[in-house]
Amino acid sequence: MAELRNGVVMLMMLNAVWEKELKLRKKRIPTPPHTTCASSIAICNNSLWHHPTISIRGSAQPDIRGRVRSLSPALRKMYIQGPAIWASLLLTFCYASAKDSTPPTPRVQLSFRELKASGTAHFLSFLLNTTDYRILLKDEDHDRMYVGSKDFILSLDLQDINREPLIIHWPASPQRIEECVLSGKDSNGECGNFIRLIQPWNRTHLYVCGTGAYNPVCTYINRGRKAQASDLSHTAPPGGRGSRAADSPLSPAPAEHKDYVFYLETDRLESGKGKCAYDPKLDSVSALINEELYSGVYIDFMGTDAAIFRAMGKQAAMRTDQYNSRWLNDPAFVHVQLIPDSAERNDDKLYFFFREKSTDSPHSPAIYSRIGRVCLNDDGGHCCLVNKWSTFLKARLICSVPGEDGIETHFDELQDVFIQQTQDTKNPVIYAVFSSSGSVFKGSAVCVYSMADIRMVFNGPFAHKEGPNYQWMQYNGKIPYPRPGTCPGGTFTPSMKSTKDYPDEVINFMRTHPVMFNHVYPVHRQPLLVRTNVNYRFTTIAVDQVDAADGRYEVLFLGTDHGTVQKVIVLPKDDLETEELILEEVEVFKVPAPIKSMKISSKRQQLYVSSVSGVTHLALHRCDVYGEACADCCLARDPYCAWDGKTCSRYSASSKRRSRRQDVRHGNPIRQCRGYNSNVSKNGVDAVQYGVESNSAFLECQPRSPQASVKWLLQKDNSDRKKEIRSEGRFLKTEQGLLLRSLQLADAGVYHCTATENNFKHVVMRVRLHVLSSDAVTAVLLHPDAPIGLSTNPAGPPGAYDDLVQLLSQPEMGLINQYCQGYWRPAGSAHSDAKDLQDQKRARNRRNHPPTEELQT
Repeated sequence: MAELRNGVVMLMMLNAVWEKELKLRKKRIPTPPHTTCASSIAICNNSLWHHPTISIRGSAQPDIRGRVRSLSPALRKMYIQGPAIWASLLLTFCYASAKDSTPPTPRVQLSFRELKASGTAHFLSFLLNTTDYRILLKDEDHDRMYVGSKDFILSLDLQDINREPLIIHWPASPQRIEECVLSGKDSNGECGNFIRLIQPWNRTHLYVCGTGAYNPVCTYINRGRKAQASDLSHTAPPGGRGSRAADSPLSPAPAEHKDYVFYLETDRLESGKGKCAYDPKLDSVSALINEELYSGVYIDFMGTDAAIFRAMGKQAAMRTDQYNSRWLNDPAFVHVQLIPDSAERNDDKLYFFFREKSTDSPHSPAIYSRIGRVCLNDDGGHCCLVNKWSTFLKARLICSVPGEDGIETHFDELQDVFIQQTQDTKNPVIYAVFSSSGSVFKGSAVCVYSMADIRMVFNGPFAHKEGPNYQWMQYNGKIPYPRPGTCPGGTFTPSMKSTKDYPDEVINFMRTHPVMFNHVYPVHRQPLLVRTNVNYRFTTIAVDQVDAADGRYEVLFLGTDHGTVQKVIVLPKDDLETEELILEEVEVFKVPAPIKSMKISSKRQQLYVSSVSGVTHLALHRCDVYGEACADCCLARDPYCAWDGKTCSRYSASSKRRSRRQDVRHGNPIRQCRGYNSNVSKNGVDAVQYGVESNSAFLECQPRSPQASVKWLLQKDNSDRKKEIRSEGRFLKTEQGLLLRSLQLADAGVYHCTATENNFKHVVMRVRLHVLSSDAVTAVLLHPDAPIGLSTNPAGPPGAYDDLVQLLSQPEMGLINQYCQGYWRPAGSAHSDAKDLQDQKRARNRRNHPPTEELQT
């Protein structure tokens, strides 16, 4: 009885709020933006008594929260989730007009708590006083992942990042930090040793560099499986949980290093200039090849001199032409990759991906995305471009959406690149994430490029510009031999062993013509996928190739600036059309932060993610979240998952074909799940709901898949016919369910919520709605002792509403009735409202005594 009373109290309050909102809208009363929505949402979230437009004087405020806590689990779920649904519904009304288009919806969304409860993710549990985690190296041969952060280097187990972690504390010296602060830099965000480079030197050592509090420094690490020092071993329990290594000074003397396996070789410290940036906010890229370090980095304190740099090794140090905006113009380096051109190793080239400011006219985009390349065996020029690249070329990367009027919408800012290796090492597939520049249009896109198209551009015409006020044009003059950008000793220049042997005209041409005239367009000259009208942007990408029953698919994992990771597949259709499916979206960190880096391991089926706040690794698949029926598993169309006859589990080509069900291309459960589909209809939940005539009722129904289309069917009592309910008049269909306004007695019956996806239809929810007569309810409220029937609808058996009659006879219902009347009265009657409520309060306090005259007045 108490539970039902609490439920009706909240239902009547929600109905009152909703009816008032509708009346205000009909009268078009001018209100500040979002005022009515905010007021309704405040009430729906149990904030009624603090709302600025509702003043209830005295102490007659019902303890709504206490009543909710007293409900049984089933009713508590119904009435706690109900306000959230109403709030979402009102938000839909407020902001529906602001949406121009609907972005794709993830089939499954998991919060951080839900992801953690699934048992498919591990979160770095160290209590380190550090920030800005970057996954810098994944070494599957050693089963380790190396992470750099502020003042720390972490070596983590690929299978479980919390199992036997190895930690090196490498802070900048106090003197260096003091000097950094005196130069005007921030003590926390800039004056630390931010680790930005970890590269494998050999099988036993790593080469690492950090910003060193605006004084870059590098050294070597002897890697192993033991902790760095006894202090760390005693501080961290087994497995590294609860480690407070940051609280103790871990700087053992070089003589002590011989007793440990994972340690810094402090006696080999060297300058990091040209290898690591001074400013931790300036990203750099690097690749260690044949003991030579190639870097895209800012090499000065002020952060104005950007260069593609080669250091270490036997060859001379090399860099791009200094302060030459045609070469580099305030670039932001994103990725570097060695891609061979042919079987001849002298043709090997290193490709740099970056974005930079445009040097064109002011009417052109402010940012260009670029792909540049240099030959590994470049020695520079003899007289010109001494110790500078003589094979550097760059081209513009285009990622745009063509419009109907021929004008393209460009995504200019390159954010991340993933190189998908193929059986042909010379022709990997390049995936790149772009975002739009500027604040007017916000969006992201993923474009795919082929090496054949890239090489065609670099073998094409050069761009030429007479002066700063001229436009770029195609160079139509004579091109010197050997062709600029050709590697010495390669397929086309076997007789020239060094770039110093190149004629001066080749070197001079390279200095003034580093840009290619043609642009690099993506495959099919359009993005693979686009996101617009969303409140997030893509920041990182990783791709996995998955073998399914009907073919091989590329699954994209996309990190966002809101700290989520989306799992996406793009399926081909007819006439170059594609179908994009967001299989899931998960919150990776407890505190949302932009995803900084991602690494994927197909071997271990794990994705490793980092942000400023920590590191997480999660499984590539969570098949059980799609549902417990064959149809749910098949409709998910996840290449990782298949129905095995009992559950939705990881697909395996070696499993029994007779019971295995998977259809990624079409997602057709009618064909795939014969004999299993009967379980879907059985999963439909039956519920009973009450409504009062002339009030509103909301029937909740949310199918498992947001891609499903929902229909509502009404089946009257004593009838087998079902009539479809359309969103018109008193009925309004929303994403959360069906809203019935101004209920009538004829609205009673069984409401069937059906979901249809890929021509597969099943019942999600069955709700039996009882409509109570408003006259009878009013009579019971005013005369609780009168024996009046509550409904003219003979749906229920005799005595079905006895509990409800007893409920409405309680003195508290008089309080609610009085409140509702006062809610509709003008503001001038506030004093009268308060007095009436105080009287009701006194009557309520005497509920255990016989009714008095005061209670009935």
